[in-house]
Amino acid sequence: MERRNQTVVSEFLLLGLPIEPRQQDLFYALFLAMYLTTTLGNLLIIVLIHLDSHLHTPMYLFLSNLSFSDFCFSSVTIPKLLQNMRRQVPSIPYAGCLTQMYFFLLFADLESFLLVAMAYDRYVAICFPLHYTSIMSPKLCLFLVALSWLLTTLISLSHTLLMARLSFCTNHVIPHFFCDMSALLKLACSDIQINNLVIFILGGLVIIVPFLLIFSSYTRIVSSILKVPSSRSIRKAFSTCGSHLSVGSLFYGTIIGLYLCPSTNNSTVKETVMAVMYTVVTPMLNPFIYSFRNQDIKGAFKRVFSKQMAKLSLRQ
Repeated sequence: MERRNQTVVSEFLLLGLPIEPRQQDLFYALFLAMYLTTTLGNLLIIVLIHLDSHLHTPMYLFLSNLSFSDFCFSSVTIPKLLQNMRRQVPSIPYAGCLTQMYFFLLFADLESFLLVAMAYDRYVAICFPLHYTSIMSPKLCLFLVALSWLLTTLISLSHTLLMARLSFCTNHVIPHFFCDMSALLKLACSDIQINNLVIFILGGLVIIVPFLLIFSSYTRIVSSILKVPSSRSIRKAFSTCGSHLSVGSLFYGTIIGLYLCPSTNNSTVKETVMAVMYTVVTPMLNPFIYSFRNQDIKGAFKRVFSKQMAKLSLRQ
């Protein structure tokens, strides 16, 4: 590998989004609105699940962790993006860059594993309703959540430590709006073969295997529902699986395209747009897909709202 001029990097420059200066205000307002929607939507779900005892079930345990993951996932990148859009020099310290990369990988991988747990929960609930309580025991649910957190912590730490050992060249400009792992590897002067090997191996564990498990779960759900053919069962199948699979395909498809199947023909603009889809759009859509169309969430909101109004009337 050709070695270029090396230097001790103290900070990186983030180029941000490939937009014209006159469009900065418009995109700033757009991303701020999307971030606020993501934050309020996911925090509302967490509060409702915590306050309403009817939602203390395995499905909503996974959902509350997913909402927390989505909130943190967006908070890792979007606030820094918004800050840099208002700065003349959009820089980030070297340590801050590695820290951002670590937490980005942590919550991205956590979301992947939690989506698998949720798909399995729905599979058991629909295909084995009589055995649901015994299969999805509290111990199993807590184990799945704890295992997800443990695996994602170890995986993201592995990538970060491998990145920290690399030397970087005089060019410290990252053509992205956050410290993306693939973008950082392109700036490295050291041998990155080990990094690429670990990305390929762990990427299969974090992306390919979960995607196949989710697809298999929802395929079996659809098959189970369609065993009793009727217009109602077909609507139920599409309602249960269609939106989930569409968001899952958006999340996994862009990640697979960016990290596991990179193309030399991919332009910076194309890569940035794909990254925006799974870092900004997907966390914003998840509350609507998994919750606000859900009758249980709507009922919980009405109950919690009624209780709070009753407390206020008693105080008066």
